[in-house]
Amino acid sequence: MVLAELGKSINAALQKLNKAPVVDEALVDQILGEIAMALLKADVNAKFIKKLREDVKMEFKLCQEENVNHQKLIQKSVVDGLTRMLESDRKPFQPKKGKQNVIMFVGLQGSGKTTTCTKYAYYYQKKGWKVALVCADTFRAGAFDQLKQNATKVRVPFYGSYTEADPVQIAQEGVNVFKKEAFEIIIVDTSGRHKQENDLFEEMKQVEAAVKPDDIVFVMDSSIGQACFDQALAFKKAVNVGSVIITKLDGHAKGGGALSAVAATESPIVFIGEGEHFDDLESFEASSFVRRLLGLGDINKLFQSVKDVVNMRDQPQLIQKLKEGKFSIRDLQTQFNSVLKLGSLNQFMSAIPGMGSSVLSKGNEKESIKRIQRFLCIMNSMTSEELDGEGNLNFCRIVRIAKGSGTSIEEVHILLDEHKKLSKVVGNLAKTNLGGKRGNEFDQLKRNPQQMMQKMKGAIDPSMLSKLGGMENVMNMMKQMGQMDGIQDLMKQMGGMGGMPGTGKGKRR
Repeated sequence: MVLAELGKSINAALQKLNKAPVVDEALVDQILGEIAMALLKADVNAKFIKKLREDVKMEFKLCQEENVNHQKLIQKSVVDGLTRMLESDRKPFQPKKGKQNVIMFVGLQGSGKTTTCTKYAYYYQKKGWKVALVCADTFRAGAFDQLKQNATKVRVPFYGSYTEADPVQIAQEGVNVFKKEAFEIIIVDTSGRHKQENDLFEEMKQVEAAVKPDDIVFVMDSSIGQACFDQALAFKKAVNVGSVIITKLDGHAKGGGALSAVAATESPIVFIGEGEHFDDLESFEASSFVRRLLGLGDINKLFQSVKDVVNMRDQPQLIQKLKEGKFSIRDLQTQFNSVLKLGSLNQFMSAIPGMGSSVLSKGNEKESIKRIQRFLCIMNSMTSEELDGEGNLNFCRIVRIAKGSGTSIEEVHILLDEHKKLSKVVGNLAKTNLGGKRGNEFDQLKRNPQQMMQKMKGAIDPSMLSKLGGMENVMNMMKQMGQMDGIQDLMKQMGGMGGMPGTGKGKRR
């Protein structure tokens, strides 16, 4: 995404703090100047940038004489300043499980509103909600056809009409139908409009009065940058906008302006769209977004992502096998399936401290997912004996597997080589006995961090360690995990932490 360039620019400026022998006011001015330039290029409003500079300089001056780490102080001040820029005091609406929540979508023409409605529906459907879509857009030709096709692709029920021209009646009928069928989230897609179009704004008010939505979501196209401020205010004056979704952040340099301008309207941003696929919708939390943008990661988000896709019942068996240094092709198959459940690999990897927000380009991410899918095809063509074995297959078996999976002999060899590398890492980790008898790396990390570091360094492949940001970054990540609420309870459910670094979380890329 283009905003990743903003993250790189700000991060590059902050890196100068670590290289400087002394942090003085002149260096702080230089760094803040570079950050300001990067924010201006991203179309962030100048008054927000000025406020950020003033706040950081003030905090530096107040602590200049104190015995503190000035590098970390300035980094924290910048992160906090950017977070405040994107935050809203108003809490976003949260749908209530088991109840009927009507969500009305409004927005500009061409903002990607209909596609975003489907993404929103798909997001909650994956989480087990009963979701439905209503097309109340009678203004744009083909609007119902588009929503119908999208809803069919994600298998979400929909309501609309080719003959009825009154959007208020369609919206009311559709909501009533799905309420009778006890749907939990009913999404109403309305006509796109511009702030100068008074008739369409009046229609929007009538639809609101008819369906009485629990939340009105304003969909904003990030490509118009700061110009979205006036548009957002116009919608907010017409209807009670409760939440905002920013779209097209993967392709425009003005995304920073859209993010900051919408936050200034005091309507909280709840999601951001970063692609055309239905799973390219990311829940938005300002602090997490800024930290991942600057490559600082978000352990809570990382932990939650893993928790959502990991089958807890299978973990004790896997942990025990890893303790013994065993890692079969079937185990690799399980890990690959978990990776595909994560959704966007970039979103997941950006949550790892040190990885940044654009580890994979869009093209590379698609290629990586495609490669994993082909590997899964190969493994699906193996027998139980081959999946549970050590990967030592003869040529005849390899030829049979390649033919059965529709892949090449070379690809089968590549998969077997990948498995062999991971098996070696697992074997090395088992030999180090990281968990020991107590089976808790976090306690061991507190007692003897240097010993822990040496054990892990000897077990993890150097190239993999480099991708994870170095040994120091891995240790910091483990420290953050150790401080998280619920981490110890989760690990007890998984059968103890012994061998945690070898579970494959870092190797699945």
